[in-house]
Amino acid sequence: MNTIGNLKNKKLAGEKLTCLTSYDASFAQLLDEAGVEIILVGDSLGMVVQGKETTLPVTVDEMIYHAAAVKRGAPEAFIVVDMPFMSYKSPEDALINAGKLMKQSGVNMVKLEGGENQLDTVKKLSDFGIPVCAHLGLLPQSVHKTSGYRVQGREEDQANKLCDEALSLQAVGADMLVLECVPAALAKRISKSLEIPVIGIGAGVDCDGQVLVLYDILAISKGKRPKFSKDFLIGQNSILDALKSYVAAVKAAEFPAAEHSF
Repeated sequence: MNTIGNLKNKKLAGEKLTCLTSYDASFAQLLDEAGVEIILVGDSLGMVVQGKETTLPVTVDEMIYHAAAVKRGAPEAFIVVDMPFMSYKSPEDALINAGKLMKQSGVNMVKLEGGENQLDTVKKLSDFGIPVCAHLGLLPQSVHKTSGYRVQGREEDQANKLCDEALSLQAVGADMLVLECVPAALAKRISKSLEIPVIGIGAGVDCDGQVLVLYDILAISKGKRPKFSKDFLIGQNSILDALKSYVAAVKAAEFPAAEHSF
């Protein structure tokens, strides 16, 4: 059974961490069997399961429903659940909704998006014993504000701000960080500067671990697959074999390759 402590120890030992999304018990069981250390119940379910255009309409109760299903499928796994849009608009709201998510689903950690604007919220949750995964770089819940899905941190001032925010989030109690769609060199810099595990998605091979949307790596998602993803089902005989292939590729630092990075 993975815990925050042994995930941090794996980072210290230089062992790459693996993470994938899951939204139901059956896939969660397969991920656990394949050796995926962290299961993320992502609000991406709004798009890949519910067929919506963005993640924004997803509700706390919907996240609880899916997270509880994942927990039943993989009761010993380390499970992180996204806090949906507007469920943490203040530290007080965040505390109520994070507590509800953890109590009713049984997950291990909540994840929320944002940097300096979320420091008070992360501290509030941490002070009440709620483990937090922070999320910097591209923030899907803010796509309307940022004019779409774009790589973040290309300019030096942006890169320095992301580094400062990452250190600040760690200082107020974040136990993990997701970096999405940032240049590989910047992600490496941030990963080396933090004591907590840094999980990348479109952030290069030098993060402490990798996360992808499950439906992308199994070619279930419709439309163009993101540059940072890969179809791991090609050449495999089963979904379980594809998941094991993903785990092996991340552990060996063979994924993401240069073509999956910015």
